[in-house]
Amino acid sequence: MVTRDRAAEIFNRIKNLSTADEIEVLFSGGRSALTRFANNVIHQNVEEENHVVSLRSVFGGRTARAFTNKFDDESLRRVVASSESLAKVQHPDPDLLSLPTSQEADRERPEVDVKNPGAKFPSRHFAETAAITPQMRAEGVKTIVRVAQKHQLTTAGIFSNSESVEGIFNSRGLSKWHTQTLAEVSITMLAGDSSGWQKANSPDVTDISPQLLAQVAAQKALHSARPAELPPGKYTVILEPAAVLDIVGSMFWDFSGMAILDQRSFLTGRIGSKLFGDNITIWDDVSHPLQTGSPFDGEGMRRHRIPLVENGAVRRVVYARATAERMKRSEQKGNAGPIEPTGHGFPLPNEMGEMPINIVFAAPQNPQSVEQMIASTERGVLVTRLWYVRDVDPYEKIVTGMTRDGTFLLEDGRVGKGIRNFRFNQSLIHALSNVEAMSTPVRSTGEEAFDMVVPAMKIVDFNFTEVTKF
Repeated sequence: MVTRDRAAEIFNRIKNLSTADEIEVLFSGGRSALTRFANNVIHQNVEEENHVVSLRSVFGGRTARAFTNKFDDESLRRVVASSESLAKVQHPDPDLLSLPTSQEADRERPEVDVKNPGAKFPSRHFAETAAITPQMRAEGVKTIVRVAQKHQLTTAGIFSNSESVEGIFNSRGLSKWHTQTLAEVSITMLAGDSSGWQKANSPDVTDISPQLLAQVAAQKALHSARPAELPPGKYTVILEPAAVLDIVGSMFWDFSGMAILDQRSFLTGRIGSKLFGDNITIWDDVSHPLQTGSPFDGEGMRRHRIPLVENGAVRRVVYARATAERMKRSEQKGNAGPIEPTGHGFPLPNEMGEMPINIVFAAPQNPQSVEQMIASTERGVLVTRLWYVRDVDPYEKIVTGMTRDGTFLLEDGRVGKGIRNFRFNQSLIHALSNVEAMSTPVRSTGEEAFDMVVPAMKIVDFNFTEVTKF
């Protein structure tokens, strides 16, 4: 693994080779390993270690980036030459800012970090996760397969772990480093005409129980066997956290100053407006104990805790440094909410600007468990997860997709038989305005969106448009 001291030494070597006005060097990589299984047997085990240096050179408003994963003198000379030659042929970018200093990057912003100014960033590196061996992953898979065999099911999935680093150094004195571990287990249980699914990840492998995940996935497969067909229409639905994550995921690309400037955000002209129900409050908070990721963005700016939605009203969007400066000069500045760098930029150059990637839904005043939501539902649908979620109407934020791996009819406060899966066409604005109940938010992972801290939700009048074939 590349250490911070090793990275600093590589940066100094690059700096001595460079003729650019300014340079920025990003470090990323680490070790990752994965055990894949299907048909109740392990069929793949892979492990990789790789570290990448990404050099950005700046010459008078021109910038470009080049990469290498070799750190010998000749490879560093080549990456410097590539970055500089590319930068020199670029058109000048009038919005390009000088690289940030440490003072600018670390500046406290109490106006955005309300409720936790100066919060201590939690450690996200766990020795037990870093020390996972192929034998340990195989034992985890063995536990999963035993559950499948006990119920005469077929299982497939993965057990992976990684240890990663992320760092940034620049010629104006900025220097930041982050290390993290992550373990992940994903399980699908298959029966003749039904399936069940569960997935979890965490920096701390002790937070994950392959056996518990397997048991839940198996029960979903068993209970949804011989699925009935329910006609399409509007139903009360209970979305488990993974389903909530996957349906709302695309929405957060719109909480971006660049998206507002490009007029591709459904929040254009709506910042400050009440779009959702009173019970919807959403933050971006990298320091939350259930979140992951580094405390700095692609330029080394400190990530701040940002209130995105409060009691249904859109409070603000996030900004990279250059986007904030552009917005201050634009005609939209009066309708863009507070404008300042928030630490959510991607590495430059890029066309996307920024995005909140550490989403946390606030806990409701009276959280209910999924079981309590079911008990209060006379007739509805329980959804385990979603897939192929895509935008249909970007401004009204209507999305489409399908249910999968455990969809059930709810009747008289109980989970009934499994039903065939649905396609849905649903406005997220409408859905988040009709949330009748929520659970305590948990760390969740899915297949369509990035990891979030989200609750299960009971939503009224969810629009299922078509029954699928399975």
